[in-house]
Amino acid sequence: MSDTTAIRIALQSVRELEIEVADGPAAAASIEAGIEEGLKIVWVTDARGHRFGLLVDKLAFVEVEDGERRSKVGFGLVE
Repeated sequence: MSDTTAIRIALQSVRELEIEVADGPAAAASIEAGIEEGLKIVWVTDARGHRFGLLVDKLAFVEVEDGERRSKVGFGLVE
């Protein structure tokens, strides 16, 4: 089991941004609070300490994994 949580954030474009964070629900709550406060940008810090500024008006969705991330091996998934 991993001590990090992956979050994937889609922007209003073809791209998505996936960030490994220590606490996925806290990162999602921070993004939600920024939207509710009317901020133009919210900051998310990844598990390595890198900060990502996300433009709120460009967010399409935020997906937070449940923490039970599967390991990718070859062409299949191993549990």
